[in-house]
Amino acid sequence: MSQEQMSQLAGIPRPTWSNLESGSSNPTLTVLVKVANALQVPLEELIGPERQSVKLYRADSLPAQQRGKVRVRGLLPESIAGLQIDRMEFPSGAYMTGVPHTPGTREYLTCEIGKVQLSVAGTAWELDSGDVLVFRGDQKHAYRNLSSGTTVAYSVVALAPVVE
Repeated sequence: MSQEQMSQLAGIPRPTWSNLESGSSNPTLTVLVKVANALQVPLEELIGPERQSVKLYRADSLPAQQRGKVRVRGLLPESIAGLQIDRMEFPSGAYMTGVPHTPGTREYLTCEIGKVQLSVAGTAWELDSGDVLVFRGDQKHAYRNLSSGTTVAYSVVALAPVVE
C-alpha cells in the first residue's frame, strides 16, 4: 500500500507516516496505537525488542489445555492477529464442543490421523485422514473421534474482525 493509503487507514497525516518509515520522528503513544491498529499487529510489535530471525519452541512450551478428554495445543507461539491454529488429540470415543466465534469467522478442520466427526448446523460430517472441511466458525459445532484409536486433527480459525 502507498503511504497515502496507510496514513488514511491509520487516521494520521501522510507526512507523519513518511517520518515514521524513515525513522526521523519520535511518535506519541496515540500515533503508535493508530499505526499498530492499521497494520493489525499488537503495539508490542512496534515498540518491543527485535524478534530473533529463528526461535525454536519446544512442544511443552506451547499453550495447551485439556478440554474433557481432548488435548488442545496451540501451534502459534506468537500472536498473529485474526488467526488461531490448534492441534487436537482425541482419545478413542472422545467428544468436544466447539466455541462459536465472531460472525463471519471461517474454520478449517483437517484430520491428520484417525477419523473425526464434525457436527455443525445440525449436519454431521466425517473426515478421514487428509480430509479438510471448511465451515462457518460462528455456528454451534462439536467434534468426535470415530476411530478406535487416537485421532489427531488440526483447526485453523480465520477470525472475522470484531465490528463495534
